[in-house]
Amino acid sequence: MTDLENLKAEALSLLAKADSPEKLDDLRVAFLGKKGKITEIMKTLGSMDAEQRKTFGAAVNKAKDEIQALIAEKKEKLETEALNLRLKTEAIDVTLPPRPDTEQGRIHPVTQVTEELLAIFAQMGFELAEGPDIEDDWHCFEALNIPKSHPARQMQDTFYMKDGGGDILRTQTSAVQIRTLDNKRPPFRIVCPGRTYRCDYDMTHTPMFHQIEGLVIDKTTTMGHLKGCLIDVMKTFFEVDDVPVRFRPSYFPFTEPSAEMDIGCSRENGEFKIAKDKGWMEILGCGMVHPNVLKNCGVDPAEYQGFAFGFGIDRMAMLKYGIPDLRTFFEGDIRWMRHYGFIPLDEPSLTTGLSLNGGLKL
Repeated sequence: MTDLENLKAEALSLLAKADSPEKLDDLRVAFLGKKGKITEIMKTLGSMDAEQRKTFGAAVNKAKDEIQALIAEKKEKLETEALNLRLKTEAIDVTLPPRPDTEQGRIHPVTQVTEELLAIFAQMGFELAEGPDIEDDWHCFEALNIPKSHPARQMQDTFYMKDGGGDILRTQTSAVQIRTLDNKRPPFRIVCPGRTYRCDYDMTHTPMFHQIEGLVIDKTTTMGHLKGCLIDVMKTFFEVDDVPVRFRPSYFPFTEPSAEMDIGCSRENGEFKIAKDKGWMEILGCGMVHPNVLKNCGVDPAEYQGFAFGFGIDRMAMLKYGIPDLRTFFEGDIRWMRHYGFIPLDEPSLTTGLSLNGGLKL
C-alpha cells in the first residue's frame, strides 16, 4: 500500500510539471501504458492470496481511475489554454480581398444567356412561365395541333417513358404555352425558358438542350409585330444595330402562317460569329398561332389571335460568344468553363455581358 501511495504522489508531482500535451501523454504512457507502473503493480496480484488480491486490487483500480481522471482534467485545461492563446494572438481580416490564385467558380454560358434574354423580354413586357420537364401527350402534341398520325411527330425524335403511361420528356417548351392558355385568359405575353429533350447528337444538336419560347395573345397582334419583336431582341442581345436576319416561309403545325428566322454568321477559324455575307444559320421558328391551338385551349380564334416563337438558348450562346461545338456545353470540362464561363458580380470576364439601353416596346 505504501508503494501505491508513493506512486500516486509521484504521478501528482509529474502532472503538475506537465505543461504541454506531449509531456502529458508521456506521463500517461509511463503510468497507464502496457508497460506502465500501474500495469506492473497489477501483475503482482497473481502472487497474493484471495483476500489480499481483493483488497489490493481494489486499491490499485482506484489509484488508476484517479490518475486517469487527473490526466483528463489536465488535458482539458491545456487545450483550453492553447485555444485562448490562439484567440488572443491570431486574427483574420475578413475585409481583405481573396488571393489571386484562389479558384473561382464560373457562371455557365447557358445560364448567362438565359438571364440576358429574360432581361430583354422583361423590358418588352413579357412574363415568365414555367412547366414540367416530363409532359403528357396532350400538352406536348395533341393540343399543339399535332395528332398521333401527324408526320411532324416523326421529326421530334421523342424520348418516351418506360412505364408506357404516355408520358414523355418534352421535345419543346411549347407545352408551357398550352398550360398557360389553359389557366390564363388573354391578353398576355409570356416567355417559357427550360430544358428540352430529343434523340439527336452532333455539333449543333444534343439529347438535352435549352429553349426559350414566347407567346403573345390579344386581339390585334399581327405578323408585323412578330418580326419587329424578334429583330429588336436580336439587336439587343447581340448588341449589333444592323444584325443580319432574314425570314423564310416554313411549316409548323401550331402556327399559320409560319416562318424560320435565319441570322447571318461566319464559321471561319472553327467559330460561329455574327457576320454579313458569310452564310446563314437557322436560329428560330415562329408564326401566328394556329386557330386550332386556340380552340383546343378554349379560346375563341374569331376574337383572339397572336404569335409564337421558339429558339435554342445554346445556339444563341454559340453565336454570341464564338463557341464552335454544342456538345462541349455538357461535358463538364473545367478548362472549358474557365475559358467560356462568366465570373459572377460583373467582374472582368470573356465579355462584359449585356448592357440594356432603354426599354423596348411592341
